[in-house]
Amino acid sequence: MSRVSRRSLVLGAGALGVAAALPRGAVAQTAASHGMSSFGELKYPKDFQRFDYVNPMAPRGGRFSSQLSQTFGNQAADTFNTLNAYVLQGEGAAGMNLTFDSLMVRALDEPDALYGLVARSVAVSDDGLTYTFTLRPQARFHDGSKLTAKDVAFSLKLLREKGHPEISEVIRDMRDATAPDDATVVITFAPGRARDLPLTIAQLPIFSAAYYGKRDFSASTLEPPLGSGPYQVGRVDVGRSIEFERVRDYWAAELPAMVGQNNFDAIRYEYFRDRNVAFEAFKGGAFTFREEFTARVWATGYDFPAVNEGRVVRTTVPDARPSGTQGWWMNTRRPAFRDPRVREAIGLCFDFEWTNKNIMFGAYVRTASFFENSILKAVGTPSPEELALLGSLRNDLPAEVFGEPWTPPTSDGSGQDRALLKRADALLREAGCTRDGGLLTLPGGKPFTIEFLDSSPALEPHTHPFIRNLGLLGIRATIRTVDASQYQSRLKDFDFDITSRRYASGMTLGAELRETYGSRSAATPGSNNLSGIADPAIDVLLTAIADATSREALDAACRALDRVLRAGRYWVPMWYAGTHRLALWDVYGHPAEGPKYDLGAPAVWWFDADKARRIGRD
Repeated sequence: MSRVSRRSLVLGAGALGVAAALPRGAVAQTAASHGMSSFGELKYPKDFQRFDYVNPMAPRGGRFSSQLSQTFGNQAADTFNTLNAYVLQGEGAAGMNLTFDSLMVRALDEPDALYGLVARSVAVSDDGLTYTFTLRPQARFHDGSKLTAKDVAFSLKLLREKGHPEISEVIRDMRDATAPDDATVVITFAPGRARDLPLTIAQLPIFSAAYYGKRDFSASTLEPPLGSGPYQVGRVDVGRSIEFERVRDYWAAELPAMVGQNNFDAIRYEYFRDRNVAFEAFKGGAFTFREEFTARVWATGYDFPAVNEGRVVRTTVPDARPSGTQGWWMNTRRPAFRDPRVREAIGLCFDFEWTNKNIMFGAYVRTASFFENSILKAVGTPSPEELALLGSLRNDLPAEVFGEPWTPPTSDGSGQDRALLKRADALLREAGCTRDGGLLTLPGGKPFTIEFLDSSPALEPHTHPFIRNLGLLGIRATIRTVDASQYQSRLKDFDFDITSRRYASGMTLGAELRETYGSRSAATPGSNNLSGIADPAIDVLLTAIADATSREALDAACRALDRVLRAGRYWVPMWYAGTHRLALWDVYGHPAEGPKYDLGAPAVWWFDADKARRIGRD
């Protein structure tokens, strides 16, 4: 399970091309364009007919069924109690993004490019602070009412004021959104706004002003919302499953950005509180698409009749995206974890080599970087471009930032590497900890205890050996597994010592990193800044990333940030594989060459009726 933002964090002034008529009083703008990207590159021309990775002749019908594998907003992995996934209240249902349209949508074979959906074009003021979107007149909500600029302006301001912190914090520099007429939305930004903010805005859901004018947007609700997207809410079994029905007369189905997509008549998400129960359900055919995240299960669990008979097939798909940031995150808001020497000592107690061999069948590589498996990962000594950013911060940074980036050490694979444990003990003593018999005490005299908080027992086999090594140093550690609601509540309030999380990321990073690593987010309940990172030097680098005007500048700023974050020892890095491991009941078709930067399921896949008949699932 990973945490992912739906935002593509990009800016699009550089590619904007022929002018559209501007509303009275508007400032001078560049010519209107059909798309935007971070640094001006667009693969597809104005008259493109479809994305290259789709099958325009894909059949429609059948059902896609799966578990939720990535979360955003208030979503939990194993339950839901609200159909509003865009606010802090409650645990949001999977798939709600399918019910709403946005101004523009991503091309999944480009790092960050967007193309028009509700908006047919966009023009940008010369100072980059005013974006004028021209809407398509055919855009409609599911009840047949027209989607207008008023709805767009209403939605953006609503999300800024009442949306989940993952959204509201990122878009706070949107100064205003106005609708001078039904077809025109004018969005203005504060000076100094993040480079990618306009494209974040362009991908946010559009709500009906009339519908939400009579309802409390911030409340938890099980009323299916009025949307305009390719699907609408169907059957709901609260906390267990949710199904979405394809909108047969979806207004945008034949637009170039939608051709060959949304092919299933129904998309269903199943919820399970236990991973073993979920796997048994898959084996029995309760759902038909599974991405396997457990190496042990992948290596030993797929010897059941449906596999042996060819009704379930397995495949491995390369993943060209950054692998994500997965690990155990230490809460530095708590005194015990404020000293980086203590945090490093804790990390030295995790023996990845032993764990990988004995628990994960050697399937993984140790993660070292916050941007692993990408060109954003810092390697070697800082480049001149990195030094240009880091040099002015030298007095506020540890010396190691200017050398080779910190990398977790390789153990001897014994499970209890004496040299590493000895180093951990020395670090704890340097930090002022003392031993009282078999118990380690913190500088203030309080016994050093740690609770690993989680909502699933899946990582317990990996965590128990870690805990045993902590015990050798005199640290009393335990695992506490709570239900999804309590887990989400405790994370929102930062009420934990250590917890696990994986953050997925795209190829073009920007202002969203502030929500995970910025000082402001450290004090914002519900933010992604689990470790409570609040470092002015990091804030400077986050600004450099958000304001980068070229891909080269962005890459250098990300590498510099990687060095500083790694020096902070805020997490105990886990592992990655760089592939998607898929197990499928053999009822699906998909393009021979899928999108480079996304798996593409279910968006561009389809139900294959012939395959389904062959295995008796038609």
